[in-house]
Amino acid sequence: MPGGRLTHQDRRRIATGLADGLGYAEIARRLDRPTSTISREVTRNGGPDRYRADHAHLATERRARRATLARPPSGEPTDDADVQEFIERFAGLMIQAGLPRTAARVLVCLVATDAGALTAAELVQRLRVSPASISKAIAYLEPLELVQRERGRRGRERYLIDDDAWLRTWLSSARTHAMWADAARQGAELFGADSPAGARLTQMARFFADLSDDMTEYPDLAALNDAVTVFAALVHAKRPLTVEHLATALDWPADRVTKALDDAERHSGLADPVVLHRTESGAYTITAGPDRLSPAQRKALDAVESDTETSHA
Repeated sequence: MPGGRLTHQDRRRIATGLADGLGYAEIARRLDRPTSTISREVTRNGGPDRYRADHAHLATERRARRATLARPPSGEPTDDADVQEFIERFAGLMIQAGLPRTAARVLVCLVATDAGALTAAELVQRLRVSPASISKAIAYLEPLELVQRERGRRGRERYLIDDDAWLRTWLSSARTHAMWADAARQGAELFGADSPAGARLTQMARFFADLSDDMTEYPDLAALNDAVTVFAALVHAKRPLTVEHLATALDWPADRVTKALDDAERHSGLADPVVLHRTESGAYTITAGPDRLSPAQRKALDAVESDTETSHA
């Protein structure tokens, strides 16, 4: 498929295709482009109902000019304009939610980095802020257990976000809510439950206690990893497997597999949009969540699978 950015003529053909009711895949085929290129182009410029070729082309040129002005000096690392735009847009959402600006940008930059870790100097170059700003952002993110430090080559410290960061943050938040609930209960006792302040504190304590309990219903970190590993094994196998099959393949004791399957069944949100399903024979497999596809969509997908098998026969 050809590389390079979309031309003005490409965008006009996209607009024509949308007006004719064509899907992204068909428009991409006609332009000999990846479908993701077309979907990203349309989404970024108003969506299928509001896409205008001239407007999209001018907007892209403006983004390119901004990226040129913001690009680091020659010889220094630089980000693709699309990636930089994503970082700023995603960080903007975090800032609206209350995260400090530089901390939000550091967090998204680390998530969106292929290497998985960056030094303070690399973050300074990518985000074009001072070393002190990076240090302050890391100091904010570390207590939240979102960022970890590691020693890289030549003894330089690197900052990274590992795969368990989000769960640790979730559990840390649950602990915070539990502490707030406990403090509110103490306040209610101090002021008296019959007083207006005591009544408000009692309500607050009940709310945050319930919220903490709901959040900590999930298994601990090790159990969660086991449940997700079982999901991955079943996805890879593409067929039902018994506890014995899984124990042999994963080299785990059977009781560990059984516990992981139990956790996966109890906490169906772990692998949404798929769910664990037990067959009549007692084996386990992965199926689409019942609320993710309508009956009509399931029927259409079954027809596609049937047509595919027929064409391969």
